[in-house]
Amino acid sequence: MPLGNNTLLTPDLIAKQALATLYETCVMAQLVHRDLDTEFAGKQGDTVTVRKPAVFVADEYDRSQGINVQNAVEGAIPVTLNHLADVSFTVTSEEMTLEVEDFGVQFLNPAMEAISQKIDRDLLELRNDIVQEVGVVGGANIHAWDVPQVAIDADRVLNERNVPPSQRSLVTGPQTKAHWLSDPLFHQVDTSGTTDGLREASLGRRIFGFDAFGTQNIKVPAQTSGNSTTEVGVAFHRTALCLVMRPLVLPQGAARATVANYKGFSLRVVMDYDIDLKQDIISIDCLYGTKTLDPHRAVLVKGPDVT
Repeated sequence: MPLGNNTLLTPDLIAKQALATLYETCVMAQLVHRDLDTEFAGKQGDTVTVRKPAVFVADEYDRSQGINVQNAVEGAIPVTLNHLADVSFTVTSEEMTLEVEDFGVQFLNPAMEAISQKIDRDLLELRNDIVQEVGVVGGANIHAWDVPQVAIDADRVLNERNVPPSQRSLVTGPQTKAHWLSDPLFHQVDTSGTTDGLREASLGRRIFGFDAFGTQNIKVPAQTSGNSTTEVGVAFHRTALCLVMRPLVLPQGAARATVANYKGFSLRVVMDYDIDLKQDIISIDCLYGTKTLDPHRAVLVKGPDVT
């Protein structure tokens, strides 16, 4: 139910609205392995242990020998909570009396868009751990970067590594997306993704075993002295990369503060008052870590050289 103009926004209301927006706008965060434990509250620099998905081997059953009971080889990997994304802003007393929908449009949506973009960029930084690549000229590569059929090569690389065929995604940058969308493969549009962020980022359909997405967060880096640079997309299985979020500790003495959790996403909202400027300060932040679980379950899709 919409809040009336006489109802002040509280940290709880702001946190719930902001968390829903963050969940809907993330792209990479929805495609990688997630650790959903929100019981542990921490601070930047803490290390948590994340269990990797279990691995089993299918045996040939021999009735004379009976079944072979396997231990679930889950494995564990330490992840440092090395990212603390923060958006803080001031609001006037009049703006604090806005209905929650209007407040969301004016303040929370832009704030959560900024945080979701940062999370996606930090996840994409994990491409530095991946050495397998397709889309470049020469070697064993068959297709160039500018046709979606390059996904066939990425599929081959992952198949050679015995990577499960389900839960595979392929994320490209703006230049690659523009070339691919002109291909007849994309003239017949399908839908992919379950959240607004994934639907907006979807290139339209599943291609050669991957759900394909485009993101502005794959940027061609600044050119370095005399060297060309390359737009680098990535094809990966969900278990190649991971995102770990943990609730932040509430600050001592903060009367107006709260933490909200939803499906492994966590946000902290702290409100304070600047008596000199007579305005409220709202600070929204989230604590998370990113980690490559298995670089062999991902392959780089090299885009065009930019000289």
